[in-house]
Amino acid sequence: METTIAEKAKENGFLLNRMEMMGHEQVVFCNDKESGLKAIIAIHNTTLGPSLGGTRMWNYASEAEALQDVLRLSRGMTYKSAISGLNLGGGKAVIIADPHNDKSEALFRRFGKFVNSLGGKYITAEDVGVSPKEMIWVNMETNHVSGLPGKSGDPSPVTAYGVYMGMKAAAMKAFGSESLKGKKISVQGAGHVGEYLIQFLEKEEAEIFVTDIYKPTLDRIEKDYKVTIVSPEDIYDLDVDIYSPCALGATVNDDTLSRLKCKVIAGAANNQLQDEVKHGKMCMDMGITYAPDYLINAGGVINCFFEVTGYDKERVMDLTKDIYNTTLAIFDKAEQENIPTYLAANKMAEERIEKIGKIKLSL
Repeated sequence: METTIAEKAKENGFLLNRMEMMGHEQVVFCNDKESGLKAIIAIHNTTLGPSLGGTRMWNYASEAEALQDVLRLSRGMTYKSAISGLNLGGGKAVIIADPHNDKSEALFRRFGKFVNSLGGKYITAEDVGVSPKEMIWVNMETNHVSGLPGKSGDPSPVTAYGVYMGMKAAAMKAFGSESLKGKKISVQGAGHVGEYLIQFLEKEEAEIFVTDIYKPTLDRIEKDYKVTIVSPEDIYDLDVDIYSPCALGATVNDDTLSRLKCKVIAGAANNQLQDEVKHGKMCMDMGITYAPDYLINAGGVINCFFEVTGYDKERVMDLTKDIYNTTLAIFDKAEQENIPTYLAANKMAEERIEKIGKIKLSL
């Protein structure tokens, strides 16, 4: 028993150190045996406002992997809201389960109770593996939820539009033209956001290559769109202009960077750089224009913010379209300071948080 207690104390110390290093305010572990719920809610920073971020349902290999994901995702949400000019902080939740087999009303309602217990400090929405249907169940137990049917609904189309605008800005930087016509683009992940992005790219007559780990999704995409389907393991070896990661994170790493032949990385996935310091610098040194993920995929949080504060579709789309200009500004800042683009984006987000934090303290 003494060994078990000591091990648990060591684990808790490790988590608190991680929270301090990454700047997290709170991490909540959620467990309910009856419904089968195992979830983690991470609140990174609430300087600008309540934390907002979606709930991801994924069959993680371990609890440690789930914790790593939720810590990185929630930090990204803080930066995403800050750089988008929103009065929101950053939070995220992950549910450790199979999104194809483990969904139930009881599980999501129990999760809703945990969200409600935070008293509005965390506002949830859908993310990978979760749809507006599940958000209805969550909403039965808490009002701190966004992306509901009958309101703004699924934010995926807006997210995809922002990624599309960020990709066009990256094309302007890398190729001297924002046009994607004839550009070879590989899309990794054809879920909600990935599919909407494919629609934008098809309309612009890009040459599109698609992969996904879920075969039924690939079969439908191949039937509905003019695309070339490739296997998940081959997506990194294609001779393309743009690589667009739209599934899970950490796909830009030591192995893949030695295989990628693209000039641009621009996609919807969060935390695309496995190690942002190392791999952000590698992208820079290799001449790859990397569009910071939390910047160009911010359309979803913009959409959810206006659902919470008062929905204005035109305003949502205008702000999302402006991702194009912000992305170009980040590229200019990176070039002027001779730093990787991820670092330029981080510095811009941190500067806003610091300035607004000082204003709040002076009131």
